[in-house]
Amino acid sequence: MAKKRIRGRKLVRVKLRVKEVAEAKGFTQTKLSRQAELQYPTVHGLWTNPYRDASINTLAKIAHVLKVPISDLYEIVPED
Repeated sequence: MAKKRIRGRKLVRVKLRVKEVAEAKGFTQTKLSRQAELQYPTVHGLWTNPYRDASINTLAKIAHVLKVPISDLYEIVPED
């Protein structure tokens, strides 16, 4: 996801946690893509590249299937 400047301070990045949350709930990429009704390449991309851009709609579908709030699927990390 894109780098963001918060209140004129440090640059931060949004890191997706799709893989970690899904694995903790016993989901594979295939199972998640099927149940969330998403294309496998979409799920694979989010799984393997946690800094990839993702639409809120995609994250909402994943959160619904995993039964977690959308906010569990990402974290804000400071830019190195």
